[in-house]
Amino acid sequence: MTETASRPTLEAVAARAGVSRATVSRVVNGGDGVREPLAERVRRAVEELGYVPNQAARSLVTRRHDAVAVVIAEPETRVFADPFFALQLRGISKELTAHDSQLVLLLTEGRDDHARVARYLAGGHVDGALVFSLHLDDPLPGLIHGAGVPTVFGGRPGWGEGVREAVYVDCDNRGGARQAVRHLLGLGRTRVAHITGALDQTSAVDRLDGYRDVMGDADPALVAQGDFTPSGGERAMRELLERRPDLDAVFVANDLSALGVLRVLREAGRRVPEDVAVIGFDDMLPIAEQTEPPLTTVRQDIEDMGRLMARLLIGGLEGGSAGNDPVPGRSGVVLPTTVVRRASA
Repeated sequence: MTETASRPTLEAVAARAGVSRATVSRVVNGGDGVREPLAERVRRAVEELGYVPNQAARSLVTRRHDAVAVVIAEPETRVFADPFFALQLRGISKELTAHDSQLVLLLTEGRDDHARVARYLAGGHVDGALVFSLHLDDPLPGLIHGAGVPTVFGGRPGWGEGVREAVYVDCDNRGGARQAVRHLLGLGRTRVAHITGALDQTSAVDRLDGYRDVMGDADPALVAQGDFTPSGGERAMRELLERRPDLDAVFVANDLSALGVLRVLREAGRRVPEDVAVIGFDDMLPIAEQTEPPLTTVRQDIEDMGRLMARLLIGGLEGGSAGNDPVPGRSGVVLPTTVVRRASA
């Protein structure tokens, strides 16, 4: 074993800079009242000695922890299998890193985890929370509100009280669905089916509503419920082929479900796009560009949504307006979508 060199102290920095310990403390912990020449001497001494501020002491001064909780209301088996979450986490991580803030990942495997997450948030460990993939019956929003933690949500809120006050980032799910269906109709398809996502999430409901906006009173047999997973896409596609074997197009609620759809159509001997045109939603490149054929899909910038969530939260923390103190007139930010055409439709 080798001895570890002792960590530089505030006193050592003060001696190197030729200032008092209190002056060093104010500079390294973000306090005011230090003239710039002295502050520069302290910063130079910090760099030369490799001093790292004590986070507990820093928090006492700044009332900040430089940490943000990212709460995903899904089990870890879903989170680590779905590229959507990886893309959103990457955007969040980039923005937090740019502001020298740490990401604390919290997952909810089941109902017992909700109280654990709420206790952690209420315990003063983080400055705020970014929460996404909520379900309509999820108690987390109420628990988080009770914890008094500034929060930005990913996705349009769909729970009862307090919806207007919630700060959230979402894409234009309904408008994107309309674009998808119009694209299929523009190809001359007349029997356009839809495989939904999990209908206890607002994104799936909005995409179903967008489909209905364009298709009007289409045969209800052309709609099958999925759950945003490949297996859910497979199951729903088989149901559709049994009910409406004459269908000639499918709008699928997300790219991951479209994997299952393409697999079932291939097994059934249906050519894509000659017999059945397929369009997804998300434009997750690890999937969309590698399917056979490559997937036409509705693009939402998932990584940018993550960055914007983090930016809104940090901006609110620094400016006093986020989460429980929403930005006036900007409680919801909805990003545009566009159809990315490839070979499947």
